[in-house]
Amino acid sequence: MRFRNHRIVGDILELAARYRDEGADELVFYDISASPEGRSVDRAWIWRVARTLDIPFCVAGGIRSVSEADEVLAAGAEKISINSPALEDPDLINALSERFGAQCVVVGIDSETVGGEYRVQQYTGDSLRIRDSGRNTLDWADEVQRRGAGEIVLNCMASDGVRQGYDIAQLSALRKRCHVPLVASGGAGSAAHIAEVFRTANVDAALAASVFHSGELTIANLRRELRLLGIEVRP
Repeated sequence: MRFRNHRIVGDILELAARYRDEGADELVFYDISASPEGRSVDRAWIWRVARTLDIPFCVAGGIRSVSEADEVLAAGAEKISINSPALEDPDLINALSERFGAQCVVVGIDSETVGGEYRVQQYTGDSLRIRDSGRNTLDWADEVQRRGAGEIVLNCMASDGVRQGYDIAQLSALRKRCHVPLVASGGAGSAAHIAEVFRTANVDAALAASVFHSGELTIANLRRELRLLGIEVRP
């Protein structure tokens, strides 16, 4: 909850297969401790996931170079996502976009409201190392787009795991500055919350985790409820 007190919820392959069968459009795998620990995501499980899934998936976790990204994509991921490594070396975004194309490059932004300002946080996978990056969230979003990011995931940290709804105000503010696909993350507790973020913040996609892991909401039921609420979803 709120990027702390992480829990083990199940085997990666079993969850991947479950969400595939329930009708997920895309899956995202975050190795949240990779960057704080100074390592890169393990390629072995990516390869196994790729043999299990027939839907796109994105991988994040300590990817700090073109060669590491190449290995992750070669193992079967469709996209790579960078967060703290991009803050450490913004030129990495340019290099990845030039090598693989913007469609493969996702930049994750972990954002907290501090003194009335949206601030980018770094090393959020480790509660002892998390810190303010010194960057304004909206300005950082402008920069990553200029550098070639093809998609942005905004993780609103105060909402994460609480299941009280997405941070509509922050997502709406970023939507005005974001000209690439914007994914909302942090706060989903019901189909109504997901419908609200599409309608109000005009995001391109909504990411959720704990509400699915717990079984309180299934992807099949979510799709049905979204259609009833007038939100367009893929067949």
